[in-house]
Amino acid sequence: MKRIEAIVRPEKLEDVKHALTSSGHAGLTVTEVKGHGIQKGITQQWRGQEYSIDLLPKVSVVAVVNDHEVADVIEAITAAARTDRIGDGKIFVSPVEQVIRIRTGESGTEAL
Repeated sequence: MKRIEAIVRPEKLEDVKHALTSSGHAGLTVTEVKGHGIQKGITQQWRGQEYSIDLLPKVSVVAVVNDHEVADVIEAITAAARTDRIGDGKIFVSPVEQVIRIRTGESGTEAL
């Protein structure tokens, strides 16, 4: 099993959710986060004063999937979140040793 975490633009959240659920991956966790990557934030002007915003609002979408589903999930997230502009986000893939469903005690892939 793998844990896939995608950091995406907030306005792309609905597109990513729809892409995942329509491809059969209903289980996900969404968290509002702030951060920056290579662009290190943005600079804006207000009333003649220039100021920088170094932590931009983003959304973290986490899904745990079976190993054979990883490529499909990555492709769905990438297609839904891409705007071809800087700041589209990142996808991180990590191994998951064990999953346990609290309600039933099921473990492994049955718990997904």
